Amino acid sequence: MDREDQRRYLVVGSVILEVVTPLFQQRIEHDFTTGGFGSLQAFINSQQVIHTLFHLRHRNSWCCKDKPNCHNPSALPLVYCQWNKLYSENPGPGIHNCHCKFSANPVQLNELDISLSSLILLNCCKLSQPELEAVQLLRQYNNDYLSHNTTGCITQTEYNTLWPDLVTYVLRLDPTKQDDLVRIEHRPLDESLCKKYFTFLLDLHQQIEEIKSTMESVHSSIQAVSSSLSGLNSSTETVFQAMDTAVQGMDTRVQGIDLAVHRTDTAVQGMDTRVQGMGTSIQGIETSVQQTNDLLKELLQKGLTCECGRQIIIPLCNNQRRKHRDQYQLGQNIFFLHQQLNLKSLFSIGEREWIRDVKMMDDGRLVFCQPCENRLMICNTDGSQIDSISVQGTPWYVTAVNNSIVAVTVKLQYGCFIEMYDINNKHILKSIVIPGIFIANGIAMINNKLVVGGEGELLSVDYQTGKICTITTIKGVMYPCVLHASGDRIFFHSLGSIDRTLSWYNYIDNKIYNKKLLSHSTSITSLQDGSLYVGCNDGLIHHVSKDLKHREKVRGTNKVWLKGDSVIIYNTKQNKMVVLNNKNILSIFHEYQ
Repeated sequence: MDREDQRRYLVVGSVILEVVTPLFQQRIEHDFTTGGFGSLQAFINSQQVIHTLFHLRHRNSWCCKDKPNCHNPSALPLVYCQWNKLYSENPGPGIHNCHCKFSANPVQLNELDISLSSLILLNCCKLSQPELEAVQLLRQYNNDYLSHNTTGCITQTEYNTLWPDLVTYVLRLDPTKQDDLVRIEHRPLDESLCKKYFTFLLDLHQQIEEIKSTMESVHSSIQAVSSSLSGLNSSTETVFQAMDTAVQGMDTRVQGIDLAVHRTDTAVQGMDTRVQGMGTSIQGIETSVQQTNDLLKELLQKGLTCECGRQIIIPLCNNQRRKHRDQYQLGQNIFFLHQQLNLKSLFSIGEREWIRDVKMMDDGRLVFCQPCENRLMICNTDGSQIDSISVQGTPWYVTAVNNSIVAVTVKLQYGCFIEMYDINNKHILKSIVIPGIFIANGIAMINNKLVVGGEGELLSVDYQTGKICTITTIKGVMYPCVLHASGDRIFFHSLGSIDRTLSWYNYIDNKIYNKKLLSHSTSITSLQDGSLYVGCNDGLIHHVSKDLKHREKVRGTNKVWLKGDSVIIYNTKQNKMVVLNNKNILSIFHEYQ
């Protein structure tokens, strides 16, 4: 395998996964928010959208509502796993073969891959003709060069014609992506990243369909053999019947012998023909089985299985099974230090200045709060592509709203605000006044709403409308801070308290729970399996089980990079953890595979 061919595959795959897919998701979000829908679920559950998508999956179906707009497609581009991701069938009696039998699932934008997001864009969103062409062609390039590419390589000849087109149509959708494309174009070969992207890009549904087709061929061949055997049995019976007739006719007419012999010859000739047909059928079975074996062997060598999530069951170039996200062992160090960045030199900040908070976006970019300079800093994990956004106040905590928007707690002379920033276009989107909040309370996202700590309470903020409501009041806690939201729970501790209690609010039963730790928590983040890493002021990380009943100190913890009130952030999309200490040293960790 030529390394340059493999690198070109990585470059094209990176554009599709890191640029095109988020672009498609953002375009869908823009369409449904401007259309008055509060979430993706509400959008795909609307009459027009569910009706359109229903007919992209179901043939010969006529709906009870809006029947004039029903259509019977010759092709079904929406495959089963995509339809099942978006919709569930309602229980109980109802009209079958109609979209009203289904309801939308609470699917998130980041769950839409390029195939599904492009289908929604092309069929359910309002695109200009140039945008429509760009989406269609980018989807086609993914199919032509990536999703059916089982080699993981792109030749120089293919690349020379593909790359200019990729650039043209990406920039047509978003002209600000020029720098991202340049950065990706010069990306060196990272084999582990290349293998990871391969698992996301390969259309396993197509591969399984090919296996299914081959197995159907095997089944047909077996039926042919069965038919041949039945014919052979019938021919044998014919022979014996002919002989019986011949014997019975010997006493009366000699001519019967001639007739029997003729019939016997005919039967034997038929047997020969059927035996030849069996030989051909068996050869067909052997060929089909060999084709199936070759396909299965190829997929197994790639280490893949088809469960719609394209789960890795055998890591590429590794005989060990990948650790499942439910198998983290408490206290075991599951990360290794990949690199460190000195933010003082990177951002040219003074000796007494500091970076207060950091967030890793799903595309891998890092967003920092730099309170002394009243700005947000943005860069890649290797320290490249440094950008900044000026903030009219002191930024303190930051959280990601989606792939391009962050929410920041900001202090001005006369109060504290939540401000929304577009980190792609580098401008403020809106400012939301939150009475009674303190800048150091923290901020998080849950159920598509922002969460901040008020005076003795947790507050929910609808960042689209600015509406504020109380989630719960908290007895004995003046200001809940170090906020972290995961699943149905919001974690916090009391600002300024020396108490070692980790607290959390549970949406399911509307109660607050507490757990004692060995030291005061300074940062909280969730891992893939739902367990927690809690950074503490003793320079250690405590690993807390998903049910919050057990905890262990993480072995191998380094107090140097955890010195002081460190910030710990894990990103489930990147499988990376970042640790920011009070000396402005950022440590970037990769997860062991």
